[in-house]
Amino acid sequence: MRDPQALLTSLRTLLGERHVVTQAADLEPLTRDWRGRYEGTALCAVYPADTEQVAATVLLVREHGGKIVPQGGNTGMCGGATPFSEETVVLRLDRLNRVRQVSALDNTMTVEAGCILADLQARAQEAGRLLPLSLGAEGSCQIGGNIATNAGGTAVLRYGPMRDMVLGLEVVLPDGSVMNDLKRLRKDNSGYAVRHLFIGAEGTLGIITAAVLKLFPQPQANATAMAGAGHLDKALELLAAVRSRLGDRVSAYEVMSHSQMQLVLDHIPGCTLPFAEPHPWYVLIEAEDSFAAMDLASILEDCLADALERGLVADAVIPKSEAQREALWRLRHSVSEANKVAGISVSYDTVVPLDRLDDFAAETERGVRAAFPQARLLFVGHVGDGNLHAVIHFDHDAFPSRAEFEATAGQINEIVDTATLTCDGSISAEHGIGLSNRKRLARSIDPTRYRLMTQIKALLDPDHMMNPGKVLVFEEPQ
Repeated sequence: MRDPQALLTSLRTLLGERHVVTQAADLEPLTRDWRGRYEGTALCAVYPADTEQVAATVLLVREHGGKIVPQGGNTGMCGGATPFSEETVVLRLDRLNRVRQVSALDNTMTVEAGCILADLQARAQEAGRLLPLSLGAEGSCQIGGNIATNAGGTAVLRYGPMRDMVLGLEVVLPDGSVMNDLKRLRKDNSGYAVRHLFIGAEGTLGIITAAVLKLFPQPQANATAMAGAGHLDKALELLAAVRSRLGDRVSAYEVMSHSQMQLVLDHIPGCTLPFAEPHPWYVLIEAEDSFAAMDLASILEDCLADALERGLVADAVIPKSEAQREALWRLRHSVSEANKVAGISVSYDTVVPLDRLDDFAAETERGVRAAFPQARLLFVGHVGDGNLHAVIHFDHDAFPSRAEFEATAGQINEIVDTATLTCDGSISAEHGIGLSNRKRLARSIDPTRYRLMTQIKALLDPDHMMNPGKVLVFEEPQ
């Protein structure tokens, strides 16, 4: 960067003094990832008010030879929004928080990137519609980040990931130009679907400033249950049985190992086990339908009664009130917070075909137990779509230095990636690549596909100005 102070002066002129943050205490939470694994640095953080100011900021940073890290709620799991250079400007989207349009007829919502996910869920509900993306950080994550990471969440089984909910995007490109593709169309075959380049690109190709999202009818009938199972393969048999009765009405099918459940019970106040006895695995099932007369609870109860007779589950509970339902979901949504409070971990975002899921879990457990007997092995995930998170968890004081932790993480990567690829899976289902998984990505996907990705990056961002050091292996963070 030629003259950092000149850039700061220009940014303050453009955005206003209070929207350019340089104090170390104010930058500290923005230069550290949510899990506390990465500590970075930045020249400043800026808070533009609209798309025009985002574009103007990009041009200023480019003119001064700086870098940009776009950042939403900073709730990611892979260090994808952490800056690592004093030449970097953290570009926050918080002020781009307007809902531009809601159309109940089109079932669409046009929103700006800084909108909090939970606020958009509420806004859709006010219009009698459903925005189905749901995840543990929904009270603080921003929709731009959700799109940039192609977030999944707990409802992928019925509604798909973020990519399936996006009809249009507005994006500021690395050259400061704005791509306006905010059409509210379900069918649009006008050439390449360029917007899909930016969904899941983690801000490495441009900055998402607005989006058109799909909405859905509000469910008029729903049913929830939690069951205890003796083994993961039994939980998968139960999934097949439930889907044979309920079809695509099954919106969520989550699993947790008892080791994971116990951390939640130990570290999250107010959480209680809904069973008299613990079980090796827990399954959280939810079904919904837009037809109010559909008695989903009875169907689900019949499925579980049959599963008990067949020995697929050892026990099951069906909530009798909304408070009881929320208590079950709180157990699932508290996983990340419990793991963070309880220690440090290396977590994985593996997805494999359903008929290989039990093999993946078994191979991972064998490898981790042999290499790191002191570790806690946790499993949690969206098993209905094959996405099972393995979490290898250690006490806070297990590693004297960051280097020793990273060396251990590298060994665990080899174990988990071998199991993943042996089972014809992918290393990332929904968390993205960020900084943590760049080298793993380069080793694990088809070389031709990887080459195309690097060529796209080189075309759109030849100077590596946008979120440098993330997703692809070009250079190491400074």
